[in-house]
Amino acid sequence: MIRILAIDDDRGILELIRRALEREGYGVTLLDDPLKIDYEKLDQYQLILLDVMMPGMDGFCLCREIRDRVDCPILFVTAKTEEKDLMKGLGIGGDDYITKPFGIGELRARVGAHLRRENREKKHRIAIGKTEFSMTEKKLYCEGKELPLTKSEYAICEYLALNRGQVFSKERILEHVFGFDGESSSSAITEHIKNIRGKFQPFGINPVETVWGIGYRWK
Repeated sequence: MIRILAIDDDRGILELIRRALEREGYGVTLLDDPLKIDYEKLDQYQLILLDVMMPGMDGFCLCREIRDRVDCPILFVTAKTEEKDLMKGLGIGGDDYITKPFGIGELRARVGAHLRRENREKKHRIAIGKTEFSMTEKKLYCEGKELPLTKSEYAICEYLALNRGQVFSKERILEHVFGFDGESSSSAITEHIKNIRGKFQPFGINPVETVWGIGYRWK
């Protein structure tokens, strides 16, 4: 059974999440206090839903604490709608965000899309220049060293690399990689690309090229 951890100080939101996702067959664990999280059990979850505004420790701080411990998708559930806040969440390792108030359908769609992407079967490696994609591990290596990409960053790289030379708009990248249209999608993709480039910087390469006014392509 796929297990999901939902952390929010609002019990009403937690119960809404539980009812919505358990109907999809997921096992859902609820936690209303981020300070009570059991770090030793984090690896049993396939996805984490994380509220941003919580007492004691906000969601951004908690994301920083757990990102190195888990590689599953982390989705922020937030009432914050300012772009700088949403981009901050993606910049520290979050994969996506759901803006409150949200509908049951949106919640299920976003969770389902990320879980489907996690479970895609890849069976080979592809080398492109100094980079090598492990399609089974869903990892990207540069000069033999693994890049510390989030799941979303890896998926963007894989999509662009497998279609190298083609130019894709931010909207098309979101649709094909994540399987849904999200709010502030263009800004989200821009932030992911920025993070990807930063992780390639130590190797002196920038394989993701901006085609001004159109989108991005893998060189």
